[in-house]
Amino acid sequence: MVGIGSEAEREVPDYHLSRFACYLIAQNGDPRKPEIASAQKYFAIQTRRQELSDKIAADLERLELRKQTSEEFRALSGVARQAGVQSRMFGVFHDAGYKGLYGGLGAEAIKARKHIPKKEQLVDRMDSTELAANQFRMTQTRDKLTSRGVRNQEQAIQTHKQVGREVREAIKRIGGTMPENLSPAEHIHQVEKRIKQATPRLELDGPEDKGLMGEDSETPEKENSDKAALGKPE
Repeated sequence: MVGIGSEAEREVPDYHLSRFACYLIAQNGDPRKPEIASAQKYFAIQTRRQELSDKIAADLERLELRKQTSEEFRALSGVARQAGVQSRMFGVFHDAGYKGLYGGLGAEAIKARKHIPKKEQLVDRMDSTELAANQFRMTQTRDKLTSRGVRNQEQAIQTHKQVGREVREAIKRIGGTMPENLSPAEHIHQVEKRIKQATPRLELDGPEDKGLMGEDSETPEKENSDKAALGKPE
């Protein structure tokens, strides 16, 4: 009921808008009106916050895959040694896996094809998809060498190459991009640096730190809770 003058009242509809409805109204409203300008600023901040969150999530995934690939490389090297691969032949052994997966290209040939400087490690320029394929190749080679009890250097090298070929065929069957055709990703060191420097959240200062309804977007209790979760001093 709302007053309409002369102490009279009239019943009018009351609407509860979804967040998306508020967004559409704000984006199509007149920014000269303070309420619309505040709402547009609010949604711009929230959108950018989500973009940063998605980017950091992708960076974290790639960094974790890079670490796992390094661990798998060391584990495979240990199994290869047990299978009879001599230290001086480790380069040949690991290159055999690349040649199987990359259609005959070894590590240096792959870097040349992708225009990656020779001094850089190939895995440091792989994206998440390429890292996952190589990690799978190494995992399956390690398991195969172990399950078959391989104790011959040449057999170990050929096993690694064959597993690489089988992973390549699997990628081809599902319609994936061949690993040699994947573009090089930015160096993993840049990803690590970005993660360390990432701001956990975007903030509006002072009176502009308002939600759509004008209330503070975060209560002190909620803000302190967020800081604690992020390891951020209050």
